[in-house]
Amino acid sequence: MPEVDLATTHVSVELRNESATAALAARLARVARPGDVLALFGDLGTGKTVFARAFIRARGDRTDEVPSPTFTLVQAYELKEGTVYHFDLYRLSASEEALELDIEDAFAEGISLIEWPERLGRLLPRRRLDLHLAHGDDPDLRLATLSGTGDWPSRLEEAGLA
Repeated sequence: MPEVDLATTHVSVELRNESATAALAARLARVARPGDVLALFGDLGTGKTVFARAFIRARGDRTDEVPSPTFTLVQAYELKEGTVYHFDLYRLSASEEALELDIEDAFAEGISLIEWPERLGRLLPRRRLDLHLAHGDDPDLRLATLSGTGDWPSRLEEAGLA
C-alpha cells in the first residue's frame, strides 16, 4: 500500500453569506479530481449542504435542483468530468452501514462530498480535505477551516486559498 503524505495545511476563511460559501465551493470544485474526498464537518445550520450544492453546480455547470440526501443518504451526479457523490450520513447509526451505500466505490471512482463524516469512524479515508464550518459572531457569519492531506496543500494554493 502506498504511503500517504499526511502533511497538512490549515486555511481559515470567513464566509459572510451564502454567496461566499458558494464562491469557496466553486474554487475547490475547480481543483477537485476523481478519487477526492471532501469531509464537511459542522453543526446543523453551518452551511454544509449549501457548500455541497454549490460545489456540484460549479463542477457540473448545473442550474437544476440539487436536493439534500438527508433521507436517501446519498445522491450521485453524473457530470461531464466524472461523478460527484453527495453523502449525508446524519441518520447513520453505525459506520458499517455506509458500506451498503457503496461508499468505497465512490471513494475510488468519483468525488465524494460527505456531510457528517465523523459517523464513518475508521472508514473515513486518511487522504482527504477536511472542511470545518462553524457559526461566527453574527447570525450570517460562518467560519471555514480547511485542512488537507496528500496533495491538497498544493491544490489549496492553486485555488488561491493558501
